[in-house]
Amino acid sequence: MPRMRVIVLAAISVAASTAALVLPAKADTSTRHGATAARCTYPADVLDLTNWKVTLPTGDDEDPTEITQPELATFSAKPWFRVNEGCDAVRFRAAVDGVTTGGSSYPRAELREMTDDGEEEASWSTTEGTHALVVKEAFLALPNDKPHLVGAQVHGGDDDVTVFRLEGRKLYITDGDDSRHHLVTDDYALGTEFEAKFVARDGKIDVYYNGHRETTISYDGDTNYFKAGAYTQANCGNSDPCDRDNYGEVRISSIKVTHS
Repeated sequence: MPRMRVIVLAAISVAASTAALVLPAKADTSTRHGATAARCTYPADVLDLTNWKVTLPTGDDEDPTEITQPELATFSAKPWFRVNEGCDAVRFRAAVDGVTTGGSSYPRAELREMTDDGEEEASWSTTEGTHALVVKEAFLALPNDKPHLVGAQVHGGDDDVTVFRLEGRKLYITDGDDSRHHLVTDDYALGTEFEAKFVARDGKIDVYYNGHRETTISYDGDTNYFKAGAYTQANCGNSDPCDRDNYGEVRISSIKVTHS
């Protein structure tokens, strides 16, 4: 019996030694995960924003904040433009009392397509080449009273051409001033991610939802560009309360533009 006890104690000693060797390895792994999370500080750490600028619902009246490259690469602005807690998406938020551009009465936290590594504003023709935007996004919050929010769009020189627009639970694709041109679904649930896609060529824009072509917009224009984010379609004149806690919000997990 004494001999058996020695063997058992020896086994326990070996197990304890092995555990001591394993524990530091787990601690090192935790540190590496923390370092990875720390690197996800800015929206540009999650999305390729090389050829984008962002417009925010802050700043002076009719002169909202705009951030271009190279500043955009190391920029965030809570709660309007920030990375997701999981470091897998970017959140865009625009409150009803936000600053607007001179050409709109509605606030936005929205990306605008650029070129030349963000130095020049994009401007392309629907009749020359093929131009596509693919964005994976989810509507997260809608303003009170007028729960309308735009998540992605093709914009012309003076006005939007076609957009994905949520009104309550109804998700529409617009055609110019026809805000309810095509109903995608009448039962959209906030937080549901989907893929929005625009393909412009030959004077037309094909619009896709989760890979399915929903509609085709006829449009001949040569000063176009893509936009994506949260363009809240409400303000203090039609939505209460008039404060920063009343907002529209969109989450974008991926965005890609191609021109050919």
